[in-house]
Amino acid sequence: MKSIYLDHAASSPVHPEVAEEMMRVMTSQYGNASSVHSYGREAKRKVSGSRDEIAALLGALTDELVFTAGGTESDNLAIFGTLEALGLQGKHVITSVIEHHAVLHTCEELEKRGCEVTYVPVDSEGRVSVEEISGAIRDNTVLITIMFGNNEVGTIQPIREIGELARSKGILFHTDAVQALGSEYISCKEFPVDLWSFSAHKINGPQGIGALVVKRGTPLSPRLFGGLQEKKRRAGTENMAGIAGFAKAVQLAVQGLDERRAHYTKLRETLIEGLRHEIGQDAFVVNGHPEFYMPQILNISFPEISTETLLMNLDMEGIAAASGSACTSGSLEISHVLQAMKLSEDVLRSAIRFSFGLGNTTQEMEYTAQKIGTILKRLRK
Repeated sequence: MKSIYLDHAASSPVHPEVAEEMMRVMTSQYGNASSVHSYGREAKRKVSGSRDEIAALLGALTDELVFTAGGTESDNLAIFGTLEALGLQGKHVITSVIEHHAVLHTCEELEKRGCEVTYVPVDSEGRVSVEEISGAIRDNTVLITIMFGNNEVGTIQPIREIGELARSKGILFHTDAVQALGSEYISCKEFPVDLWSFSAHKINGPQGIGALVVKRGTPLSPRLFGGLQEKKRRAGTENMAGIAGFAKAVQLAVQGLDERRAHYTKLRETLIEGLRHEIGQDAFVVNGHPEFYMPQILNISFPEISTETLLMNLDMEGIAAASGSACTSGSLEISHVLQAMKLSEDVLRSAIRFSFGLGNTTQEMEYTAQKIGTILKRLRK
């Protein structure tokens, strides 16, 4: 069996059609989209055409799409950009305790600059309560930022309900949809959301390119200054090849959504069933929501063995998975998401995130289950 990559939530392989489009652009188009000569005009057409395509596929208006360097910058621009436009001092923001660090650390920085932040809790399945968010709203609340789907356990949040609540109170609403794109149905015009963060490398596009959709009328101050690119919202020469690759990746992700979801669900079910057969139902725990989840992310705890030990043994078997948490000084930290879900200590310290994507097969899931069974048997001796 070849090596198996089950960490697509961290970064996914570039789709061949994406790589082909990027190579074509890199070898034939090298003008600056801000230049007025023919090379610049050709580059401008490529950037504008890609913007039009992505916006249409996401249900956004063309001028609402701001290209960024990825999900982290999109989150930062959404949060800092709106707060600086509205005035940081004395403003209040609501987020959840399980957000990506691109949101959490940004909110922590806001607090240092005179903004107030409320971090609402989640239940044991990783879902926020609309009632909790409603109860946290104050007269000075200007922004709510809640992720669409969690990158560690896959739980999907009640985005429509939160958005409707925010709209009713005149509060801006941002969602980090980085993990949801390509897995969940997304329409920027249908959902009551003001700002959406996306990233290409989670959907078989290139690293280093992402987008922020900013609904018309939403106040936003730039974080980068220089040229007039992105309608003065994000200065810097456009990453033309990355943008072209992003457009192709979004096209493939959106148009093949139903088929992909069915495939991810099959992979998920195969791995769980394989584990039941190999080690028994009592030897593992599935973390996350049993109904509202993204099928490509499966977080499982194996209470008999630590996360670090199992990851190391899987790696030696050629299987790449993840803890779903940050790595600091070479030692794995306990996931802030799982801690927020208030899971038991043995479940916290034995969690593994398997995330599926391009190229994964049911045979690989069966093989992974078998190897986990072999590893557990060996370590029990």
